[in-house]
Amino acid sequence: MDFTERLMALANKVAHQKASLETEEATKNAFVMPFISTILGYDVFNPLEVVPEFTADVGVKKGEKIDYAIVHDEKVQMLVECKHVGAPLKLEHASQLFRYFAVTNARIAILTNGEVYHFYTDLDAPNKMDSKPFLVLDLSDIDATLIPELQKLSKEVFDLDSIISAAGELKYIGAIKREIAAQFKEPDVEWVKFFTTKVYEGAFTQKVRDQFTPLVAKAAQQFLNEQVNNRLTTALGVGSAPESAAPADAPAEAVQSQDEVEKDLRESSDGVTTTVEELEAFQIIRAILCNQVKPHRVAHRDAKSYFAVLLDNNNRKTIARLHFNRTQKYIGLFDEGKTETRHPIVALEDIFNFSDELHTTVERYVEAPVAS
Repeated sequence: MDFTERLMALANKVAHQKASLETEEATKNAFVMPFISTILGYDVFNPLEVVPEFTADVGVKKGEKIDYAIVHDEKVQMLVECKHVGAPLKLEHASQLFRYFAVTNARIAILTNGEVYHFYTDLDAPNKMDSKPFLVLDLSDIDATLIPELQKLSKEVFDLDSIISAAGELKYIGAIKREIAAQFKEPDVEWVKFFTTKVYEGAFTQKVRDQFTPLVAKAAQQFLNEQVNNRLTTALGVGSAPESAAPADAPAEAVQSQDEVEKDLRESSDGVTTTVEELEAFQIIRAILCNQVKPHRVAHRDAKSYFAVLLDNNNRKTIARLHFNRTQKYIGLFDEGKTETRHPIVALEDIFNFSDELHTTVERYVEAPVAS
């Protein structure tokens, strides 16, 4: 498995097993050691790579231990402090990280409960661990944009300079994104006041605040939903595509609505259950290809093991396959020899990352149509 697949596999394990873990030690064995091994790529049973119960005397503090020290190029590069899964990650409960960070070569400190990982460095002051993480990885809700940055920490491609140089931007972008997410979920007074005074001319009294707080939250959620819908709607309506494979006088066909597509799929499935996610992914692929072929030419057939997206409803012209009937979702793409390669996706929006491959596949069919 590649890096992303290993990360998704661990996330799936955490989701299914975390409820059964009752101690910090169990968390380390079940989740943290596999993270160090399968994600970061270090041999947890080799003391030259991973030192458990790492001890470094600090001033009057003698014999204090940190859960793991990760060694690269014969130097301690990362320190790992663990808490029980589900426990809040608060630095006041991990004072060893601060102390050890100052007396070792480590430039990376990790505070984790096995599900959430906080990565720290020393951006604010040399050899002093920052109070805020530069990267937060939540295995229950993985941010795909962080995966390349996380991979830089792995043994195979460990690049400390690149990590540190990117840490500043990651730290503040991540913090801003988390703050925006928190405000969208539960807006605070200043956030509510900012938007209220933009649309309401009266004084910002307690009564006005109480009135506008739920309105701001509702407007924020609707805005996010509309951005997703507009991305698809706009894409479906742009430009006209070359139609060399279709007769010039062919009658125009109306594009099916989402309800019609869903009804058509379910009626033709012959016992196969078509999910909403498959339907949404199908519409995304239609949107991607709409400037190349007319949307009605992009068809679909559902099967028990995959959901096929076809050109002209021809199973010899498979554009992609969606493998969504599993915990880790994949999109299957085809090369010139019609060999399928499956690519893991975290969210449906990730399908947009494969736009070039989808266009290339359709281009092959349009230029050299396959006889049905």
